[in-house]
Amino acid sequence: MSKPSRIPDATPSPQDNARARTTLARKWSYRLLGAVAIPLGRDDLDEELRIRLDALCSVLHEEPFTTAPVEAAGAELAGLGHLGRFGLRCTTEVLGKGLLALPEFQPVERYAERIALAMGALGAGFTAANAESVLAQQESMQRSLLKAVRDANWNLRESQARFNEVVTSSTNGVLIVDLEGRLLQVNAATGQILGRTSDELTGMPLLDLIDPDFTEVLREAMTDLASGAIERFRQSQRLLREDGESAPVTLAASLLRGADEQPMHFVVVVEDGTELALLQNELKRQSLHDPLTGLPNRQFFTTQLETALRKADQEHGITVFHLDLDAFGMLRDSFGGRVVERYLQHVTGRLKTLLAGEKVMIARFGGDEFGLLLENRATTPSIDAIMKSINDDLVSEPTFVDGHGVSASMSAGVVHRPGTGEEPLDVLRAAERSLRRAKKGRRGQWELFHAGQDAEERRDDALAVEMPAAWENGEITVRYRPAVRLEDGEVSGVEAEFHWDSPEAGVLGHDRCAELAEQTGLILPLGGWLLKVAGGQSAWWRQRGQLDMALAVRLTAHQSSDADLVSRVVEVLDQIGVPAGKLMISMPCGVLSVADAADNLAVLARMGVLTAIDDFGMGPLDFGLLASDLPVRAVRVAPGLVKSRSPYVAALLPLLRERDVAVAVEGIDSAELAEWWRAAGAGFATGDHFGVAREPGEFLETLGLR
Repeated sequence: MSKPSRIPDATPSPQDNARARTTLARKWSYRLLGAVAIPLGRDDLDEELRIRLDALCSVLHEEPFTTAPVEAAGAELAGLGHLGRFGLRCTTEVLGKGLLALPEFQPVERYAERIALAMGALGAGFTAANAESVLAQQESMQRSLLKAVRDANWNLRESQARFNEVVTSSTNGVLIVDLEGRLLQVNAATGQILGRTSDELTGMPLLDLIDPDFTEVLREAMTDLASGAIERFRQSQRLLREDGESAPVTLAASLLRGADEQPMHFVVVVEDGTELALLQNELKRQSLHDPLTGLPNRQFFTTQLETALRKADQEHGITVFHLDLDAFGMLRDSFGGRVVERYLQHVTGRLKTLLAGEKVMIARFGGDEFGLLLENRATTPSIDAIMKSINDDLVSEPTFVDGHGVSASMSAGVVHRPGTGEEPLDVLRAAERSLRRAKKGRRGQWELFHAGQDAEERRDDALAVEMPAAWENGEITVRYRPAVRLEDGEVSGVEAEFHWDSPEAGVLGHDRCAELAEQTGLILPLGGWLLKVAGGQSAWWRQRGQLDMALAVRLTAHQSSDADLVSRVVEVLDQIGVPAGKLMISMPCGVLSVADAADNLAVLARMGVLTAIDDFGMGPLDFGLLASDLPVRAVRVAPGLVKSRSPYVAALLPLLRERDVAVAVEGIDSAELAEWWRAAGAGFATGDHFGVAREPGEFLETLGLR
């Protein structure tokens, strides 16, 4: 059994208990979603399990304690989804460990027996309910089989009536033809196609209704059908109307057989080719246009782009815009689908008006994304002028939809004058990548495609997708650099960092590795691995009496808001044996406005872990975090401020010390820079001036401890 998490000596407050329960419920939800199928979203499941956990905790506190309510809760849990034995095992593992770690169940000795009994009762109730469910399903299946037998006889009697009704009401012509080729039954639609009545057609040879140029083709097909050489056929034909004109149709024929499998009749379906052609043209138009705005869609746009690239004016060329409405998600969430749809139609109309004087195709790619294919002329406005006119028009005056004043700017990625040999998909991809750059932290901006910049981004993407294999092959390792106390130059801590010796890209440091892993989501398993490896190395040094210093680990935004972060840290503290007071976890300043990240930081602090904020920018919002309830022990100055030596920054450091918050700086590469920050009041620093990141053995050697 895992050791319970460390808790403060004081009796936990109700708020502490509630936060701890919420964290455990989120972990329970996260583990269940990864193990079994549950018809609930993540947020809904979090809330459902939090309620169940609250009820279970209440039962564990009751005097006298009985397991009956817990067994009932297990039965209710079985109805939550397709949990099965994997869901039960996941539940008992999470709750069996998690309940023992909750502050409200301390000391553990007092509640251990109750929790053990509760886990048994929960499993018993769950198993019994599952068994009842299986029996109920079997009984339902038996009833269904009996009903199917009864229904089969009824359906047999109805089938002929339904067939006759289908033939009568069908808009296609339906002919029942005997084996000699004479019409036995003709529906009204056939008469309308040929301009004759059903009575006139009945008894006529089918071949007499076929244009003489097409009769031989039909005769051969029906002979093959009667002989069993083919099962059915479909062919274009021409039927003779009463007025002597021929009607283009499509004939589809099959052979009806009796109970003895002998041929009985032909069934021939006649589709009027005129209406079909019109329908096909309409379907083609719909397949190439957006139904909401009537604009061409991405497929049509791509086809036209291919033509435009080949025929582009050599002097002026073409320009491709990939437009995106800013804050579209906020509009949708705030006002709903109807308002958003009408606003998209408004945007479509404005784009058509603003570009009415240009030779341009406007398309909707889907969602809030639009495309412009502009064939440039000498009088075509500049890209900046076009984007300014669009944003001035959309933002300056809101349009009212169902009483809501709505406006939003547009961002764009632009490819100007691509080469005539470029592939359309490559041009669109380049515009989309430029759009992503334009939207990074900004609104209403546009970004022009640059081949060099795009190549660099492609290299980054390639590195990001190669990273899992590099990790598995051992190319990614953990290295350590010293954290130094500026006051006396003494090493006060150890910072763990990623190190990737890539055969293609060379050596990549911690920040680069973390940035690439963040793009693909690899940062969660990779960051957990770093925490375990560094924690194990720290415990090893401590056990051998070589090094007893705080271990610092920096998290990314994704890691900081990870629902499983606390459990990862608990594993390092309890199983690996790192003291909570010897572990410092830091999170980026910008992510702490997210509730999950702030909750994780608060829980870690209550466990005794040292907590810090990275990328602290000395602005009002940054200081606002310190004024909140977040338990922060230290801040790390944003890298962009480290080498500025700004008097403004130095003047703000005393405010941090007044709040009993230590100040650390990274990237110190000279004695002069270190002295400036020491004089300004910073407490700790890292950087190449104090020592580069090294492997464990080399790190000890630099400290003279090996």
